[in-house]
This record gives sequence, structure tokens and C-alpha cells, in this order.
Amino acid sequence: MNLLVLNTGGTLNKRYDPIRGELFVPQDNQAVESILAVLQGNVTCRIQGLLYKDSLDMNEQDRAAMAQAILTADESHVLVVHGTDTMHLSAAQLAQACPDKRIVLTGAMLPYAFGAQEAAMNVALSLGWLLADDAPGVYIGMHGLVLPFTHIAKDRDKGVFRLI
Repeated sequence: MNLLVLNTGGTLNKRYDPIRGELFVPQDNQAVESILAVLQGNVTCRIQGLLYKDSLDMNEQDRAAMAQAILTADESHVLVVHGTDTMHLSAAQLAQACPDKRIVLTGAMLPYAFGAQEAAMNVALSLGWLLADDAPGVYIGMHGLVLPFTHIAKDRDKGVFRLI
């Protein structure tokens, strides 16, 4: 199976700069590579970095670049590591632009640098679900759920994704 992991940045990838006292999105794939390293060769994938932005800073041109990267990729299965605030907007655009690909968007509410558990769980859940079938579609995988993007939403009051 051919698999692309598209890392756009977002919360999962954020790091803390103790000198400035702020979070930033680094221009690398270190967090994603760390999570995928535990697979120890059981899954072969290509990691592509793109954007390296917090999802609140993404715009339509960024989403178009994401869609273009997926459309031109040889891989039919794509895991998109994305920030949680605008994940739904990217999912909607990818559903229109990439109807023949199987895509799961995932991320974390808490940066990997502050606790790897949530990020690792969401990536592993999404990856397992992504590889279990070949049917195209766009899904969001967060907090124990992998659902069509139109059936899951971020509950900002509780800080989790839930079925809608």
C-alpha cells in the first residue's frame, strides 16, 4: 500500500521557546517522525512537509497547495497532520479537490512537546483506519473517532472532537 503523511504543522508539531516564552511551529517533521518511528518498518510511508503553519493562520491558498500536493502524489492514501482549529475547513476543500483519494486529517489538542500520548494515539488510530480500506473519502480522526469529516466536530467547550 502506498501512503503519504502530509505534515502541515499545527498544534501537534508546536514547540515551546523558553527564551521568548511562546509556542512556535518548527520547519521540520520531527514530531511526526518520532510518532511513526514506533511502527518499526510495519508501515512504509513518505513524509512530506508542507506549510508548517498553525491552522488558524492557514488561508485558501494554503488549502489549495495542500490539495495540489495530494492530487499530484502517487500515493492513494494520505494522512494529513493538521491543526485542530480549521481542520474542518481543510477537510471540506480536500473532499472537493481530491475525490479519488482516501484522506484522514488528524492532530492533537496538546502539542507533542507537552505530552506525546494524545498525538501518538490520534496518529496511530487514524493511520490504522486509513490503511484498513481502499474506499476514497475524507475523514477526521481524533479522540477515539474516525468519521467522515461532516460527522465530527471540535467541541471547543470540552476540548475534544465529538460525533455530530
